[in-house]
Amino acid sequence: LPLPPELSGAASTAQAVGVLAAIIAVHEAGHFSAARLQGIHVSQFSIGFGPELLRFERGAVEYALRLFPIGGYVAFPDDEPDCPYEPDDPDLLRNRPASDRALVVSAGVLANIAFALATLFTQVETVGLAQQVYRPGVLVPGVGEGSVAYSAGLRSGDVLLEVDGEALPGGQPSVRDVVRTIKRSNGSRAIRFVVRRDGERFPLDVTPQVAPDGSGRVGVTLGPDAEVTRTFPKNGFEALQLAAGEFGRLANGVVGGLTEIVFNFSENKDAVSGPVAIVAVGADIAKREASGLYEFAAAVNINLAVVNTLPLPALDGGYLALIALEAARGKKLPTELEQGIMTSGFLLLLTAGLFLIVKDTVGLVDSDRIGEAMFLAAHGAQCTGVWGDG
Repeated sequence: LPLPPELSGAASTAQAVGVLAAIIAVHEAGHFSAARLQGIHVSQFSIGFGPELLRFERGAVEYALRLFPIGGYVAFPDDEPDCPYEPDDPDLLRNRPASDRALVVSAGVLANIAFALATLFTQVETVGLAQQVYRPGVLVPGVGEGSVAYSAGLRSGDVLLEVDGEALPGGQPSVRDVVRTIKRSNGSRAIRFVVRRDGERFPLDVTPQVAPDGSGRVGVTLGPDAEVTRTFPKNGFEALQLAAGEFGRLANGVVGGLTEIVFNFSENKDAVSGPVAIVAVGADIAKREASGLYEFAAAVNINLAVVNTLPLPALDGGYLALIALEAARGKKLPTELEQGIMTSGFLLLLTAGLFLIVKDTVGLVDSDRIGEAMFLAAHGAQCTGVWGDG
């Protein structure tokens, strides 16, 4: 269904939460469907964590919707103490061939990829594909009141043409250059910008404030200065082509961003965000232009798919790595070893998730907006330390 043109704050947050919950549901439905279609026993299907909002049983499966839509799971009776099936039941997941188990594990990622493509196809057919033509410079969409940037004279709508004497040709690389310059500053000197406002150019010096982690903050949101046009397909085949092309662009951005984090973590650690920041970004996009939720949903789907393929314990990629190792050895790993690897990975993942939730929440409370650097695949913007009055 077409989205309304404008959403209020509460409604936009609810919309973003709904998008995130739907993406999680699609991922878990992929695992669930792959298991059930192969006749594999499933005991639970749950979306979210925390207190139950809704629970019912159908057949041998318990379905649940929980309060916090920050994850989900499909449970199998294999390792339950009161498993109602015989240990050698051929329809227990652990007793299935490696190929059957690999399909169940990988189905979540495949479901997210399919959902992302379907979302982009719907966008192209309903509101058109947004395309950006970059102009020189970096746009400043927002300046936090009370921030050092605001005190220095920077205002929303300004365009940064130079930073410390270096011209900014435009696009995402220029945004990253400005973010990097600000974050590397320790507050000991001013950064010289050349600003364009209402057709006039003038220099402006801004001395960054030092954040608790030692990086510089000035209190602005940044994005490419671009003209947005919308392309509508002439037929269904062209719609598929446009959707596939946009999928490739978003996938390249996600993979590139993940690569930057892995190989240059010290400078990109603030780009790692959890579900709180994701919802905040989605709500901000919905308030600006609700149709942007299409690409936001596609980007989060792709992000979830890519991250889950990493060969890390407790992720789908970790399970696939163990299955591949089993196939190479010609026999299963000891059950205790496999469970120990996955349990430790789950605890590590849970700890990291809780840390990100706290970090993102504190950032929102301190700034009333997202105060961490985060790449917005849907709109191509970066936030760098928006500081509020508090």
